Amino acid sequence: MALLPDADRLFVLEQKARQSGTGLLAADLQGCWRLEMVWPKGSRRAAAFSGWMLRGLAARLEIGSDAEGLLLSNAVNLGTIELRFRGRGWLQGSRPLLQFSFDQVQLSIAGFTLLRRSLPQPPPKRLPFFALIHRDPSGWLAARGRGGGLALWRLADGVAIAANMGSTAS
Repeated sequence: MALLPDADRLFVLEQKARQSGTGLLAADLQGCWRLEMVWPKGSRRAAAFSGWMLRGLAARLEIGSDAEGLLLSNAVNLGTIELRFRGRGWLQGSRPLLQFSFDQVQLSIAGFTLLRRSLPQPPPKRLPFFALIHRDPSGWLAARGRGGGLALWRLADGVAIAANMGSTAS
């Protein structure tokens, strides 16, 4: 299992990414990313309770692709209950930013969909994004979100994501 970086290392990598970019491509991001740690905006200390809770809910970001570009799915589970947001994403700029928009929310129990609703498109200047910091070959990804928080994910071993990505059309 890959050793995860501490906050000091992430901040150094973030400064480097701001100055020189990351060179990350869409293919570098594909997979099932399990959330490991989060740092609130402006803090060098991980939010222990939030990280523990999100790991307990199996919080994950799944990134795949189709002919039109990136497919994103953000999901949490509480036992057999799953809440999943689906949408599209794209890389923008030299850093780059992973911008995205979820257009669908789905609630399922034991694989049976109870609710599927379309979500409104946010205004272009309010689109969520992750400012990519680093994707390590050992299997972790760090990024800062639109709200200023820092997130660290670990690539799930051998997880097929195609079945969970689905279409974003409702």
